[in-house]
Amino acid sequence: MLVLIAGLVIFFGIHSIRVVAPDLRASQVALSPMRWKGIYAVASLIGFALIIWGYVLYRAEAPLLYLPPEWGLHVAHLLVAIGIVLLAASQLPTGYIKQTLQHPMLIGTILWAVGHLLANGDAAGVLLFGVALIWAIVTLVASFRRPGLKPVATSWRGDALALGIGVVVTLALLFGLHQILFGVSPLAG
Repeated sequence: MLVLIAGLVIFFGIHSIRVVAPDLRASQVALSPMRWKGIYAVASLIGFALIIWGYVLYRAEAPLLYLPPEWGLHVAHLLVAIGIVLLAASQLPTGYIKQTLQHPMLIGTILWAVGHLLANGDAAGVLLFGVALIWAIVTLVASFRRPGLKPVATSWRGDALALGIGVVVTLALLFGLHQILFGVSPLAG
């Protein structure tokens, strides 16, 4: 469990700098943007690796906290698929999804976390997906204080690409990749 907690602290800690310490981030970026990006990337990768490793280790011994609803797995598939599309949309330069939602990555993370909480009732899942959900909600609320995205020329091409990427990644996860990466098939109910 400690490995999972360490990963969550590192990953979500570095991703929270903009919200909890914006002056620190601004000073680091002003000092050396490439150095800051390097620190951010390395901390993110270390945190992410520890999250995966810690989750796999803890999941086997984690006590069950609640029984997920019978329909939870079906709703989870839909929420996670939409979340993946929104994640893809957040990384593309144009598109109506990004322009309309302003923060598709955070909204996608919320959907991904809620979906997983509907399908997992063990302590490892509640810790991982609960922390991700809380982080995404807090960050989304905090983002309302910052100016929104500047209007840019949008196209349906970016949205179609996000949808295509989302469908491909979702199908890959459903039909083997999730089992390979996390040791659990999302189709096993």
